[in-house]
Amino acid sequence: MFRLLKAFATAACIATLAAPAMAQTKWNLPAAYPADNPHSVNLIAFAKDVGDATGGKLQITVHAAASLFKAPEIKRAVATGQAQAGEVLISLHENEDPMFGIDVVPFLATSYPAAKKLWLASKPTVEKKLAAQGLMLLFAVPWGPQGIYAKKDINSVEDMKGLKWRAYNVGTSRIAELVGAQPVTIQAAELPQALATGVVNAFMTSGSTGYDSKAWETMDRFYDVQAWIPKNVTFVNKAAFDALDKPTQDAVLKAAAVAEDRGWKLAEEKAKWYLDQLQANKMQVLPPSPALKTGLEKIGDQLTADWLKRAGADGEAVIAGYKK
Repeated sequence: MFRLLKAFATAACIATLAAPAMAQTKWNLPAAYPADNPHSVNLIAFAKDVGDATGGKLQITVHAAASLFKAPEIKRAVATGQAQAGEVLISLHENEDPMFGIDVVPFLATSYPAAKKLWLASKPTVEKKLAAQGLMLLFAVPWGPQGIYAKKDINSVEDMKGLKWRAYNVGTSRIAELVGAQPVTIQAAELPQALATGVVNAFMTSGSTGYDSKAWETMDRFYDVQAWIPKNVTFVNKAAFDALDKPTQDAVLKAAAVAEDRGWKLAEEKAKWYLDQLQANKMQVLPPSPALKTGLEKIGDQLTADWLKRAGADGEAVIAGYKK
């Protein structure tokens, strides 16, 4: 399925370049991940679906690999109209509002069914928060479960002390603080260079980001702790959407629903494949030791309590709905 989608996406790019005159409205959609990452492939398929459904009336160009805006800049760029749509790892913006970080509360939702249930419980609140910033939610797609990459044995959280730990959101920064590691803020596009130069020597992320960054060139262990399943969220500038005619709006929303369904299926399908690729490149893929699992769960309990305190009534209501 992934290979077919990649071929489909390539054909879409060629078609877009070949027929620019067909489009009456052009949108730019910046994204942070490589063009062959499943998230980017799904976005390109979404763009083609929209173009096909509108007969070329709306043309969406996907700018992968942070080529138009860096990851932390994308949401603001769309909100201010510098781009019409965008995709971000929503937890990057947890500092703005705790609800943007609900999917990275450690050990709250660690399977795809649980992550989908959490998303459905939190979606109305996230939509409302985005709407207040002039953004309209289109769809959300998960990553794989998060694990720890390292080049030393990590048998307990005490073994993480002193590590140069890649941080990319509030949760990963707090984990570093709690275990005595040194947090270093590095976004996905910058990770390969950070690993090559030794700026970081341990990090927590998915199998796909480890694969994209060729983590095996500097790391030799992946601890499959399945801490959380984060999501990328795709949204549109509300004014840009409102400027479309009704049939075009309907086409965008229909393509978005298809993209969300396709993205969730693809993420689950690819999760094991990425771990197989890590092993094929001589990385050890290991379960966490009982001591490490217990230590991380205690950190998870503390971070959950911290998150609920910051999120207030909105957070409590969403968690209660999720746990029903």
